[in-house]
Amino acid sequence: MPKVKVPRKSTSVDMTAMTDVAFLLLTFFMLATKFKPDEPVVVDTPSSISEIKLPESDVIQLTIDKDNRVFFGIDGQQTKEEILKRMGEKYSVKFTDAQIKEFSLLSTFGVPIAQLPALLNMKSEERLKAPQPGVPCDSLNNELADWIWQSRLVNNKVRVAVKGDRETGYPVVKQVIATLQDKKVNRFNFITSMEKAE
Repeated sequence: MPKVKVPRKSTSVDMTAMTDVAFLLLTFFMLATKFKPDEPVVVDTPSSISEIKLPESDVIQLTIDKDNRVFFGIDGQQTKEEILKRMGEKYSVKFTDAQIKEFSLLSTFGVPIAQLPALLNMKSEERLKAPQPGVPCDSLNNELADWIWQSRLVNNKVRVAVKGDRETGYPVVKQVIATLQDKKVNRFNFITSMEKAE
């Protein structure tokens, strides 16, 4: 009986379609990614097992570092511009259009409003290295309360998140919480790092 010859097929696979898909995905992720903005202070957050996620927008972030300095941040460029104009009127501080535009691009800041124009005039590299004493939140000069109040007037949907360092002193956190409660903000989130539940 004669042997049946099976026709041989090529073992090479055309990778053109796979390469196209890979480059399309790479391009998509490069264009759609939002990079984490530079922050003036690094905070080592305490850990917890809470799985509540913060919303992507309409968030006021109050950051407290280990040196007990308070930093204020809010998202939305138009929101920031409007808040800065209102705070400038309240404290009689003049801001140029360039300073207002620069403020709308900041993620967080930690200076009294009187020092804010000088901070906004710096280049971004200088601003990250510049000393920031924190937004005043003591009982004599509570600018933090005004920033929170003006933010809620501009956007009443904002939620407050407090991000504190694990070495932050309790009196400062207590003062920030008292400021929030004074402005009728009784619901806020603490930002923590995730810990495995046992």
